[in-house]
Amino acid sequence: MDIRYEVVTNLSKMEVRSKLEASLKEEGFGILWELNMKDKLQEKGIEFDRDFIVLEVCNPVAAKKVLDIDISAGYFLPCKMAIYEEKGNWVLGLIKPTDLIALQENPALIPLAKEVEEALILAISNVVK
Repeated sequence: MDIRYEVVTNLSKMEVRSKLEASLKEEGFGILWELNMKDKLQEKGIEFDRDFIVLEVCNPVAAKKVLDIDISAGYFLPCKMAIYEEKGNWVLGLIKPTDLIALQENPALIPLAKEVEEALILAISNVVK
């Protein structure tokens, strides 16, 4: 079982980032935080030559519902996505919310996790259309 959903594209890094932000917005999500691991590692004196961009994304309505159902499920928030370079292409993906939330062992969270996952997968798919 793969807990990731990923797509590969030959779009530029900037195109991927820009299209993803617009697509996420269409699905009710926003980017809360962004970190390029390459830049952070190099800042600490560690050589790493590939971009690996971590994005934390959130749909505030869905986040509130999760927290209302089970406050401790907040450990899984916000959702994480990544954009990274691989063999001249860009990979865009996420960890599936349904697989993460299953670890919480609260069945009431599963339908909401499915909704979030479907919306995020749609947002990613729209980037590479």
